[in-house]
Amino acid sequence: MSDYLTFSATPSGKAEGKTHIIIVGAGIIGVCTAYYLTKHPDFSPETHHITIIESKRVAGGASGKAGGLLALWAFPQQIVPLSFKLHEELAKEYNGEDEWGYRRLTTVSLEGNIQNLLNTDDDSSSSLDDPKKDTQHEIKTSSPPPKTESSEDDDSTTTKSTSVESLDLKNPPPKKRTVTKNSIKNEHDSSSTTDLPKDLNWIRSEVIQDWSVLGGRDSTAQVHPYKFTNYILKKAMETGAVDLILGKVDEIQFSEETGSATGITYIPTKTLGKPNEQHVSLKGDQIVLTMGPWTSKILPDCPISGLRAHSITIAPHNGTVSPYAIFTELKIGRAKYVSPEMYARKDEVYVCGEGDTLVDVPETTDDVEVIKEKCDQLFHYVGKLSPNLSKGHILKRQACYLPVLDVPSSSGPLIGETNVENLYLASGHSCWGINNAPGTGKIMAELLLEGESHSADISALDPSLYFDASVLVGE
Repeated sequence: MSDYLTFSATPSGKAEGKTHIIIVGAGIIGVCTAYYLTKHPDFSPETHHITIIESKRVAGGASGKAGGLLALWAFPQQIVPLSFKLHEELAKEYNGEDEWGYRRLTTVSLEGNIQNLLNTDDDSSSSLDDPKKDTQHEIKTSSPPPKTESSEDDDSTTTKSTSVESLDLKNPPPKKRTVTKNSIKNEHDSSSTTDLPKDLNWIRSEVIQDWSVLGGRDSTAQVHPYKFTNYILKKAMETGAVDLILGKVDEIQFSEETGSATGITYIPTKTLGKPNEQHVSLKGDQIVLTMGPWTSKILPDCPISGLRAHSITIAPHNGTVSPYAIFTELKIGRAKYVSPEMYARKDEVYVCGEGDTLVDVPETTDDVEVIKEKCDQLFHYVGKLSPNLSKGHILKRQACYLPVLDVPSSSGPLIGETNVENLYLASGHSCWGINNAPGTGKIMAELLLEGESHSADISALDPSLYFDASVLVGE
């Protein structure tokens, strides 16, 4: 937990006599919701209070382990332009360049062949080498710009594996993303060539067979998600109208008369699993679930599941590298491909890899299993692309779960009030949670305080269209 964030195990009592909004989950969506509530003209610390409840730590899941790519060609397009603009506004207001690494950058797609550089002894048993060893979970996208190849995603052949950003995790989508060569174009479009941009000098050009620009500095940017989430929460808490409680929510409370949501019960983290485990009841006027892949643990019928993604951060050998986000498709053997993604930050390079559904979403973010071999394999592959990275060293090995909406007709997220009065949902952002967090937060603030959204048309994202939350009432 950041030093400047204060938290408690029990309610402060500040909500007494005020409209009390409870936000479950201190990831980037919950934090942005709290922040934009405090900025809304109808919000006053004298009449409103917000309690955020988080089971383990702020940004403990994907919000702290994502690549942090922002793109105007993300999905869904109902909220992307709004959220991209808000990211820029926040960066200008709070010096985001220094506080959370905000900057514009170029995004490219690289196709290469590294099989001759691989040591066959090291290239035989990893699940990254053989995508058939992982259960891949497909994530649909709204197609970015027009021209697409025969398949709707990078996995145009069954032998190719898909990578996702670990956290938001990324950002051009994990599976079923239309981030193929020539599928995302703008005025920075590149002709097919192996002559890489001069400033992309940390990539070994001789292994690259083709490349294209997916987005220029006008349409792509980045943030450091963990730093962003913690900073924005700090600004929300400075108002005095936001409390942070460490506890694991185990139940939503309902009114027997009206069936509306009236509060939650939670177990303080400090007593979780101990003989003196406590259950605390907290009343609220509006309950907002921003729990990402943990949503279905509270709302069992909610069609949101988790896709695990591994990632690493690398300290380059020669310090900083030029600002690029790089999607790859690398041949590692006969009909065998991997697609690691690289995001250059100011002092490190973030690399993410395959998504899998081999392990169910655990109880808390602290229980996410990290497979060291997957992380080391990522380092192995990108090292063949970049001598600067191969001579560097791994700073972090990590994994997280992306919140995936399991609905054929929608790519998510689900934003708005459920069919249970006063119970709201903002989840299912898949790989674009970091990108869409400010927009989601602003929209949620409008819904909670005005009853409708003015900043974007989110009618197609209405949770009540996709599942029935009322089955919990009366259980």
